[in-house]
Amino acid sequence: MRSKELSIELGDKIVSRHRSGEGYQTMSAALKFPKNTVASIILKWTLPRAGRPAKLSNQGRRALVREVAKNPMVTDRALEFLCEDGRNFQKTTISAALHQSGLYGRVARRKPLLSKRHMTAHL
Repeated sequence: MRSKELSIELGDKIVSRHRSGEGYQTMSAALKFPKNTVASIILKWTLPRAGRPAKLSNQGRRALVREVAKNPMVTDRALEFLCEDGRNFQKTTISAALHQSGLYGRVARRKPLLSKRHMTAHL
């Protein structure tokens, strides 16, 4: 017979108690779960995960997108210096973050400088 799957909230609760230094025995008594269940959840949480952690946080990526939306002509070299907390990011990191947000290296079209006479002729 299969056992029921634990909820994500319960797993988070066990992990937070583990981080605060609580032991397996006290956690299992408080949450009314077997000690092995508590231990397996913590083991699953501490196992290494696949993939490299992102260098740029979601907040930093959103800040870059806002900056590009304000000034579409800005270069990624100029954006390097605007990054969060003074850390240096490579040009490829910035362009990858912008690509992930749906912004690509296309140059914005310049607005034609039209006089009133040109505007009427343009129509």
